[in-house]
Amino acid sequence: MQTRTDRITAHDGTFDVRTWLPETGGGPGILLIQEIYGVGPYIEKVAGELASRGYVVAAPDLFWRIRPHWRGEHTEEGTAMSIELARDFDLPQGVADCALTVAHLRAMPEVRGGVGALGFCLGGTVAFMLATKVELAAVLSFYGSAVPESTGLMERIDAPLLLVFGGDDPFISRDRVAVVEEAARSRPNVVMHIEEEAGHAFHNSEAPMFHRPEAAERAWAVALDFLGRELPVR
Repeated sequence: MQTRTDRITAHDGTFDVRTWLPETGGGPGILLIQEIYGVGPYIEKVAGELASRGYVVAAPDLFWRIRPHWRGEHTEEGTAMSIELARDFDLPQGVADCALTVAHLRAMPEVRGGVGALGFCLGGTVAFMLATKVELAAVLSFYGSAVPESTGLMERIDAPLLLVFGGDDPFISRDRVAVVEEAARSRPNVVMHIEEEAGHAFHNSEAPMFHRPEAAERAWAVALDFLGRELPVR
């Protein structure tokens, strides 16, 4: 597996995009969208696994305007600092940066096949919003906190969409998840997966206060199956 850092130019500056290439040299592209902790050890771990499965993975530094190369610690203090930092994050700008990263992926000679998007927490919201603006082969959103308030946008999403939530999430209450379930019921392109006993960020193996290994394993199996159907590695 090879890694590198690419640079993308936006209207107001340039930002880094960490890129992972599979051993085969190329494959379908995945935009990997960070949590509030930045492009840190957890995102690196997810990217490495996806690249090992044959995907070209690109993870943009979404906090570049407010704190470039932020790598928040997975501790109570680090989480509090990351939450505070995220309050200054401009969501529309972040979605625009991700759209630029999708275009960058499509232009890469290593990308063979479609391009999808996968986001966690903050990134789950960004992935959902991005899917209303950019054509994607597959979209995976893990516990995006703004999704329940944005279900009216679901009709703008044509791509296959996987929405993952925890049923015991203190940041996204179960009744708000139910709103998403109801909106998804009439959308044949939308798949819901809820881990009823899990809370927020339960897939994050770098955060002991959040991680729920069994729930994470089940949800990740669903995600990989979804990718295998909608964005297969040839």
